[in-house]
Amino acid sequence: MSKVLMKGNEAVAEAAIRAGCRLYFAYPITPQSELIEYMAKMMPKVGGTFIQAESEVAAINMVYGAAGAGKRVMTSSSSPGISLKMEGISYCAGAQLPAVIVNVQRGGPGLGDIQPAQADYFQATKGGGHGDYRLIVLAPSTVQEFADMAADALDLAYKYRNPVMILSDGMLGQMMEPVEFRPAKTEEEVQELAKQHENWCICPNEDGVNRHHHEINSLEIDPLVLEKHVNNLFVKYAEIEQHEVRCEEYNINGDNEILCVAFGTASRIVKSAINDLKTEGKSVGLIRPITLWPYPYECVARALHKNVRQVYVFELNKGQMLDDVKIAVAGRCDVKFWGKVGGIIFTPGEIKEKLLECF
Repeated sequence: MSKVLMKGNEAVAEAAIRAGCRLYFAYPITPQSELIEYMAKMMPKVGGTFIQAESEVAAINMVYGAAGAGKRVMTSSSSPGISLKMEGISYCAGAQLPAVIVNVQRGGPGLGDIQPAQADYFQATKGGGHGDYRLIVLAPSTVQEFADMAADALDLAYKYRNPVMILSDGMLGQMMEPVEFRPAKTEEEVQELAKQHENWCICPNEDGVNRHHHEINSLEIDPLVLEKHVNNLFVKYAEIEQHEVRCEEYNINGDNEILCVAFGTASRIVKSAINDLKTEGKSVGLIRPITLWPYPYECVARALHKNVRQVYVFELNKGQMLDDVKIAVAGRCDVKFWGKVGGIIFTPGEIKEKLLECF
């Protein structure tokens, strides 16, 4: 199949539809509005349902209902809108409901601005809502990967009956790159996917051998029942940590003197700086976490070869991933951080300058 030049926001929407998403509920907010516009145009063409909700709170509760019926459902927003969805996301996690949430991050805190940032790492990976729960969090670095993650996120959500967040940003949402889409699922395949969830989802009010009325709920009044439920959730999370960790190793070798760690669009800029330094005989490696949760601690630790004397973390925030990197490094060498905020993006030249200071 030939490649198509598309914006990230539109590419992830198209990919989700091809992967069988037939219900999408959201509320407009910059810089992800192209995603909702694309869904409004394309969902009716595949027999799907698009609703522009009256608020982000309404949208996530529509997702809760659709997920409870076993449907492949998605929502999207940008930073302050995701904050409004957090109560509903916690409900989905508590009720073990699969859903995909796309966050096209912007500057904050508060309303901030509409420029790219990576300042929602804490919110996504450390639990932005209440209670003991986890989201699977995927961080794309290209428009192609952003699109591919739509299908991956839907599959992971239904495999583990858990919400999955794709943590993008305004730069990736707005940029255009060539994308090659995976083959679209047929309507028969979409219907077959729905049947796979009949052992737990709410079914139509009709009698029959295979029709059972299941309870979809996150409220447990009895503390002993709730304790057992939360412990069961963490058995599932341990399984996810064992099987779903993903990362990219870039220019990792035994000659590395510096190891960089960066995710998302920040990693693209770091790669450019590494390529420039390589031509000058400097060996710098990069670990790019693809799953921000579960975090690739072992991937970072393995890259700490004997010649590595400095780990450098680059983010478009004030160091939200820094603690996770320090856990992985475990004191084996010094860890530095540099980042920019307010929607300002660092350049390859600035990254190169910071790295040269370490040689």
